[in-house]
Amino acid sequence: MTAALRPMTRPDLDVVVPLEQELFAGDPPWSAAQFESELAGVPDVRWYVVAEAGGVVVGYAGLQAPSHPGDAADVLTIAVAPSSQRGGVGTLLMTALETEARRRGAGELLLEVRADNDPALAFYARHGFERIAVRRKYYGGGRDGLVLRKWLRAAPAAEG
Repeated sequence: MTAALRPMTRPDLDVVVPLEQELFAGDPPWSAAQFESELAGVPDVRWYVVAEAGGVVVGYAGLQAPSHPGDAADVLTIAVAPSSQRGGVGTLLMTALETEARRRGAGELLLEVRADNDPALAFYARHGFERIAVRRKYYGGGRDGLVLRKWLRAAPAAEG
């Protein structure tokens, strides 16, 4: 079944919040209030979409827009329902995030991921992200986070 994207709305939180709790139980998951706060920033500084298949929300993603042209945009969240994983929904969402970041003039796209989340790390590597930093004990349970980056324009030349 093919998924289609549309802007996330408050009624979507009835599906998004339980999915968030299922997927990110130990990280900790975002609350409905956190999502509502994020949606209040759309479209000025935030951008959120859901992926629907057969009228059911099967994934969602959010972006923090760059403050100025050339600045970094941040992937705030990207998630796919277990029943829809490995079916292209994640790629659809990531492509949309990158497209929106480029549209808003971002020079790079950043994200954070648990260092022990091998499936996510493989997904991000396939999408051109590289590790640039470690955040010690960033996630619940003392787990490290990794900061990943994808250049959306040519990487700056090294100063010499």
